[in-house]
Amino acid sequence: QVNLVESGGGLVQAGGSLRLSCAASGGTFSNYHMGWFRQAPGKERDFLAVISRSGGGTLYADSVKGRFTISRDNAKNTVILQMNSLKPEDTAVYYCAASRWSMGPVLRNYNYWGQGTQVTVSS
Repeated sequence: QVNLVESGGGLVQAGGSLRLSCAASGGTFSNYHMGWFRQAPGKERDFLAVISRSGGGTLYADSVKGRFTISRDNAKNTVILQMNSLKPEDTAVYYCAASRWSMGPVLRNYNYWGQGTQVTVSS
């Protein structure tokens, strides 16, 4: 069982930046690919980015490529999502998730999820 806790959300003006963190416990963190997703009100949960177990590989959704950066620190059991040039349409609840076997955008392949952190971008 892996427990994931996100932090770092909040209110920011358009064009600003936020740094989300996800702390993992209860499992061997380096055994998992780690992803970030978001869900806006009334919409489906969307894939944003994923990083491989070692941190050597990443994949991004087109909507955030060039603006968001995913990274991880296996010594600290933490995955980070650095978000720059934020837009009002980035407003959503942001979730981190852990996948034992799959590195990709498919939600059902992720075994564990955090509770989410709210990000609100004002215009």
